[in-house]
Amino acid sequence: MPISLAFGIVVGAGLVFLVVFAAERGRRARALSDVTLPDGVGAVLETLDSAGFVVDPSNNVQKASAMAIATGLVVGQQVAHPEIVALIERARVEEHAASEELHLARSLREETDLRMRVRASRLGSRYVLVLAEDHTETHRLEEVRRDFVANISHELKTPIGAVGLLAEALDAASDDPEQVRYFAASLTRESGRLGRLTQDIIELSRLQASDPLNEPALVDIRSVIHTAVERNRVEAEARGIEIVTRGGKHASVVGDSDMLAVAVHNLVANAVHYSPDGSRVGIGTAVTDHGIVEIAVTDQGDGISEADRERIFERFYRVDPARSRRTGGTGLGLAIVKHVVQNHGGDIRLWSQLGSGSTFTIRLPEASTASVPVREEN
Repeated sequence: MPISLAFGIVVGAGLVFLVVFAAERGRRARALSDVTLPDGVGAVLETLDSAGFVVDPSNNVQKASAMAIATGLVVGQQVAHPEIVALIERARVEEHAASEELHLARSLREETDLRMRVRASRLGSRYVLVLAEDHTETHRLEEVRRDFVANISHELKTPIGAVGLLAEALDAASDDPEQVRYFAASLTRESGRLGRLTQDIIELSRLQASDPLNEPALVDIRSVIHTAVERNRVEAEARGIEIVTRGGKHASVVGDSDMLAVAVHNLVANAVHYSPDGSRVGIGTAVTDHGIVEIAVTDQGDGISEADRERIFERFYRVDPARSRRTGGTGLGLAIVKHVVQNHGGDIRLWSQLGSGSTFTIRLPEASTASVPVREEN
């Protein structure tokens, strides 16, 4: 009996302890729930366009703006990046707000990074307010600007140097008419290439600075294709290349007809340049069931390798640099096409197979699906 009595006492004491522990935990939870954010903080975060959130002493997120969630700074009720957590801890012990430019990995889109100016500041005695400004696009544009300037310097150096050397050779050969004609022809080719390169740089800069949808016009795709074909017909006929158009369905898009004609012309010009003599270049148009106008340009060239396909639309990138320079290519044609198409709310796709040619397809929203008033273009 004494053993049974002792066992009963132990069990009873354990039950009492569990009841008291549960009651204490409930009291603490109620106490925490009674502590609310300072007045107005929640409303401000709800209307904030940038990323912002508030954390409690355990670094649990109590309130977050939509942008903080969209950029992946906050996942559930947790701060997603240890770098921000470290900044929060600094803010708890420092007199002033802690601020730092952070380079963060974007969890949902690993191919890009976030460059954020993050500022953490104490909010009352319990909370810390975190505000973040997204500088990703600013840094990206700065990198693009640096690369563009470096590329232009490199590309201009070759023809300018060639013009100088040819001018010297022309002067030295002034007594030899045959040599004068030879160097004069070379000088004309290099100056023409320099002029084309300068014009493409101006065109690309103009495309990056303008928006064709600010003054929308109805553009007839058949007219755009006709203009592009006529601009390439002489060179194609000289090499025995047949340009065939198919898909005569009337289709219109919203935008700038001159820009679209330049884009299609560049694709046709590339197809002619990289197709063998006596072959065929095809241009097809179609309208999908989803209201997308497709313009496909197909050649019978050597095709493009998978590695080159990933970079084919970069400025100054050439699949065959030597051949491109011989034919007067500037390396900007496809970059211009990409910018024109993107400015018109579309995209461009590439299919290619080595030994079987390539197909570039421009995809644009059909005008009938546009919800903006447009003017007819002359």
